[in-house]
Amino acid sequence: MGHAPAIFTDMAVIQYDETQVRSALDAVVRRTMKMDLTWCWPCGVAFYGVSQAYNVTKNQEYIDFLVKWVDEYIELGLPPFMVNAVSMGHAMITMYEATGDKKYWDIALRKSEYLKKDAVRFGEGVFQHTVSSGNDFPAQAWADTLFMAAYFQLRMGIKQNDKALVDDALNQYYWHETFLQDEKTNLWFHAWDDIQKSHLSGIHWARANAWAAVTMSEALKLINYMYPMFMQIDCALRDQLSALVRVQSPNGLWHTILEDETSYEETSASAGIGCALVNYGNPLHKKYINKTIQGVLANIAEDGTVRNVSAGTAVMACADDYKKVPRKRIQGWGQGLTAAFLASIIKHKP
Repeated sequence: MGHAPAIFTDMAVIQYDETQVRSALDAVVRRTMKMDLTWCWPCGVAFYGVSQAYNVTKNQEYIDFLVKWVDEYIELGLPPFMVNAVSMGHAMITMYEATGDKKYWDIALRKSEYLKKDAVRFGEGVFQHTVSSGNDFPAQAWADTLFMAAYFQLRMGIKQNDKALVDDALNQYYWHETFLQDEKTNLWFHAWDDIQKSHLSGIHWARANAWAAVTMSEALKLINYMYPMFMQIDCALRDQLSALVRVQSPNGLWHTILEDETSYEETSASAGIGCALVNYGNPLHKKYINKTIQGVLANIAEDGTVRNVSAGTAVMACADDYKKVPRKRIQGWGQGLTAAFLASIIKHKP
């Protein structure tokens, strides 16, 4: 941690020091445990990372931490649901699977029912990007929502063998790709405004691309080629990753504005993109994955803080504003996406 590992000459396989990666993953999780997060999307992403770490390590301390944290919050009272906070459901699924305690599954079911019946939608049933109980961004679709809600609903539909839930989730993938993937570059825009019929500032923001890539790569593991949407998601991800590897920096990371080398390199997006590359499994991408491993590890402090993670980012007015988003402090999404990336590397052993 804190420095890049030695560069390997054999790029035919994913190359890494397993002891180093496992140590980094543990440090990231333990630093996450010390954050005073609340029941909302930063925590949802952070605990998704902890859950992924548990799935590959079976470290009981990770589940014990989640149980203690969640049980205390249940006693205090859960806040009103909203689309972004549905992301907490990812950890509920893992906690139920690990403990067998139905109360966690019941929370996941309540979140799924909220999406089904109460979530704000527009157009063809598309989840509106929502970060509070208010109507934050009328008729706007953001890439974030694929991770926070659509991917969660897909997991719930598959686990319950509920075709209606699966179809609703895949409808979200369809429309988010339709609205957000740039037909010219195959990169993703940050957002779409269905009232203005525009991509607002029209920026190919790195973390938006990470949300899209991770969730598409996970969807392909949950559905099979008999779903018509499998081919659409597969092709969308294939083309997106093909574009992304061509704008990777020499340091193995991605710039916060993907095609702008004057914008800073951002770690959470790089970890998310790296996770998608690992999941997708194209042998030609392994050389890029190896660079990403080096770049991400170099941005993990000794105490497990993931560095150079941009703060929460609305759709900014212009490119210069994206470049000014601070990256000084620890963020739940940086911890979570980095943990998910490191876990994916361990899971996909060479």
